[in-house]
Amino acid sequence: MSVRVALLGYGLAGEVFHAPLIDTTPGMQLAAIVTGNAERAASARRRYPAVRIFDDAQQLWAEAGHFGLAVIATPNRTHVPLAQQALNAGLPVVIDKPFAPTAAQGRQLIEQARSKGLMLTVFHNRRWDGDFLTLQRLLDDGSLGKVCRFESRFERWRPEPKPGWRQSAAPEEAGGLLYDLGSHLIDQALVLFGPVVEVYAELDQRNPRTQVDDDVFVALTHQSGVRSHLWMSSMAAQPGPRMRLLGTRAAYTKYGLDIQEETLKTGARPDQPDWGRESEHDWGTLGAGTQVQQVMTEAGNYPAFYAGVYRALREGAAPPVDPQQALEVLSVIDAAQRSATERCLVVL
Repeated sequence: MSVRVALLGYGLAGEVFHAPLIDTTPGMQLAAIVTGNAERAASARRRYPAVRIFDDAQQLWAEAGHFGLAVIATPNRTHVPLAQQALNAGLPVVIDKPFAPTAAQGRQLIEQARSKGLMLTVFHNRRWDGDFLTLQRLLDDGSLGKVCRFESRFERWRPEPKPGWRQSAAPEEAGGLLYDLGSHLIDQALVLFGPVVEVYAELDQRNPRTQVDDDVFVALTHQSGVRSHLWMSSMAAQPGPRMRLLGTRAAYTKYGLDIQEETLKTGARPDQPDWGRESEHDWGTLGAGTQVQQVMTEAGNYPAFYAGVYRALREGAAPPVDPQQALEVLSVIDAAQRSATERCLVVL
């Protein structure tokens, strides 16, 4: 029997990422969408005519027994209360990142899910970016030697800020780039190089028309000795490399973002042939000195996330993202905020 999924939220995250990924995952059925926005509801009906549309979450909880999973893809301030309500209604939960504004709130959610025996996982989809999968391959095969420093960037040029809750400075909104793009970069660094023992951060507001951090640098020292340097910016007129990893044997440098997000925005289905495979022109380079060559980028694989959710629900497998790992991301974000405010190095 298929897992009947209720998707809460049909903005960018719900419409572009979650809905098509759920709809194309074998064994999962997109059965309901919750949105109070009439225009978005109409759009959802056009694309998914068999899906029920609820105006608010309370209508969904009243019929929770008809569903097997709740996916929270709403504004950040609502992640915790909606996840609490879903768990109280007896539903396993997927939450978009960041899954809580603070580590303390994230810890409470994990404890609630554990006490009820329900799956809780977080949509850290960038673990399935093609460049990240390529870097994992190179680390596994020893091409880079011993890792010295990892550099990772999400940089954009947006001199005209996008309106919306992400531009709000209210703490409960969890707005700004550290929460938005930083969640991805920190998660990737933790997956690659393990726990962090020191955090240093610079959070700046460069654009006078914004209320939140729009230019961020975070330096992590991992217990393994690797240093990760992470940049997030909306004010980068010329972006640096998406990734650069320096090792004792070679370096890997990659420009340009994974193509899956832009492909999803066109309305393409994630189950099409050659999904997530970028052109040879965009491949990164591997080598040292003048001995440098292109290396094939692995195909990006966002569909793997919901395939993992299905296995967790139906086969008892571990969830695709351990919520404890997502909690570690929040702990680093908390430390980065303290570092920037107090202008200090934070020891974890």
